[in-house]
Amino acid sequence: MNEKQRFKIRKLLLLSAKIGIGASVAIYIAQLLNLEYATSAGIITLLTLITTKWETLKLSLLRLVTYAISVAFCWVIFHFIPNMWIEYGIFLFCIVLLGEVMGWRSTLSVNAVIGTHFLTTQNFTFEFLINELLLVVIGIVIAILLNLIHINNAQENGIIQSMRHVENQMKLILSELASYLSIQSSGDSVWEDLIKLERELDEYLELAYEYQNNTFHSHPEYYINYFEMRMKQCGALHNLHSEMRRMRNMPKQAHIVADFITDITEYVTEMNDPKKQIEELEGLLTELRNEPLPETHEEFESRAELYHVLMDMEEFLLYKKRFVEEIDETQFRVYWKQEIEGK
Repeated sequence: MNEKQRFKIRKLLLLSAKIGIGASVAIYIAQLLNLEYATSAGIITLLTLITTKWETLKLSLLRLVTYAISVAFCWVIFHFIPNMWIEYGIFLFCIVLLGEVMGWRSTLSVNAVIGTHFLTTQNFTFEFLINELLLVVIGIVIAILLNLIHINNAQENGIIQSMRHVENQMKLILSELASYLSIQSSGDSVWEDLIKLERELDEYLELAYEYQNNTFHSHPEYYINYFEMRMKQCGALHNLHSEMRRMRNMPKQAHIVADFITDITEYVTEMNDPKKQIEELEGLLTELRNEPLPETHEEFESRAELYHVLMDMEEFLLYKKRFVEEIDETQFRVYWKQEIEGK
């Protein structure tokens, strides 16, 4: 079992434990307060716990706001329509419509549960309103407290390991592209390797967003920006590979470009600022412009494709350059903390 699988199991066990413990504690507290429908406090805890820390805080506030709106809907609808099944259908229509229009879909389940309480009791006394409000408050408070418990350190370490994996895979792909230009390989595996890396980046990006939503630190955006930058670089490598495949005959200058790409592989690291590599690329472009003009149409086309390859390499490097330039002060601490710790 690898580290990734172990983390998923730990994450699942923690969520299951939080839901089981949280729902039980919520019901226990509701029973101590002699609240009606005490079990609903457990359901509200469950429905709130399945979100991240920041989503829990936002959802908790929305639950309180929409509770008041739902009570108003219940009072109006249940007082003036005599048929129970029609009453509840109209109530659901109203809260679903409001939830969709306002972007509050995540609050619908709890409001629907609260609606059933008012539907069956037809009780709109102050005491029952407080009863229902306490069920909501108990559920969201337990969820907020338990969602403070999260395996953030393990998740951050997993993200950092994923960054190293992405860099190694990108180095491998660049080496394959350089070998293709040097006519040392067919380059057939490049496409599959790029597709695989993009799928992994999608997964890592999702984990980075989850980590951001589960921590109160200000730096997690750094990891999101990193994976987005690598995703864009993959797009540049897709274009570069396509340009290479269109070459009918490999021009004699191809080995120069292949050597440059080989050199670049050493600098596909998180900490590298590609200013020096961009300067070398500009020098290489100048060198190729000073080469004798192509003698045949076919040679001209291949030389043009080679220039496009260099343009794609420039785009590849510029994505990293912009990433480094956009690092703010809080992200900069993470940037160099990893270098000091050797991660």
